[in-house]
Amino acid sequence: MATDERQSPELSVADKLDHEIENLRAQVELLKQELALQTATLMASESTRQILKHSSAKKRSRSKGNSRLVELLARADKQSAHKQQCLYRACASITTFKVRDPDPNAVDSGSVLGLRFEVMSKSRFFRPYYIMLNRPYPNSRHLRVHRHTVPPCIPLSGVAARHLPPPTAKDDHDRPKKQDLSSFARTLRRELVRYHNRTAVIGDLRSSAGLEGKREGAKEPEVPIIDISAADAQAKQIRIEWSDGRSGRLLMGSDGDILKIVVQGDNGQDREAVRQLLGASTRIEDITKRMEEI
Repeated sequence: MATDERQSPELSVADKLDHEIENLRAQVELLKQELALQTATLMASESTRQILKHSSAKKRSRSKGNSRLVELLARADKQSAHKQQCLYRACASITTFKVRDPDPNAVDSGSVLGLRFEVMSKSRFFRPYYIMLNRPYPNSRHLRVHRHTVPPCIPLSGVAARHLPPPTAKDDHDRPKKQDLSSFARTLRRELVRYHNRTAVIGDLRSSAGLEGKREGAKEPEVPIIDISAADAQAKQIRIEWSDGRSGRLLMGSDGDILKIVVQGDNGQDREAVRQLLGASTRIEDITKRMEEI
């Protein structure tokens, strides 16, 4: 028994040291990220580039090489190119390109039209999504989706059926329906952006509930939430679980509006928990702010 009493303070001190080391490592990572951000901001500044170019010209006139200055100029040029690329990806969110199918038996002599979709969330670009279109119909210029990298949760087939109908489809006047490639591309990108916004807001809910790291100065609730996650592939349904066994389901619209929320407890539906969680919120972002204030 005496041995256990002597060991417990040592274990407590070791745990405190481990916790302090973890905090210091987290602070170091944050400082590295901040340093990289500030460096990139300075390198992308036009005034910084002018100062570097002026200093480089003065060094050359004195016939004195400066490898550090050359390195800074190269880094500034690289950052400027990255800035231009990000500006292009942000402004030209949908681009087209032509490719050729190497299959010798490909339709339309292998001609393929490609669509590239850029999506950004929380100041970061995702990997672009691609749609490949070809013309498989004889004596027709109608397009059809050939290959794609769109997630299965995006209703691509429905969007294509609405905006890229096959030539056999006819309207009330017995005329072939026209295809609208522009509407197809805009609708599809809107669905992609909505999907990523919904997944991002679920991450915000987890952070507000303290599931992605404890908020500084936040009080521990009486009955904490132990899990918040997407309940379906489209991220329109959110599963919420409490430590006392209660579970809830929140139904979210395509644009983040709250459609319905239900919380089940030991005695059936817990309407009081719904009122505490929802309040006067009409959008999912309102719940995030409400949880941060609790």
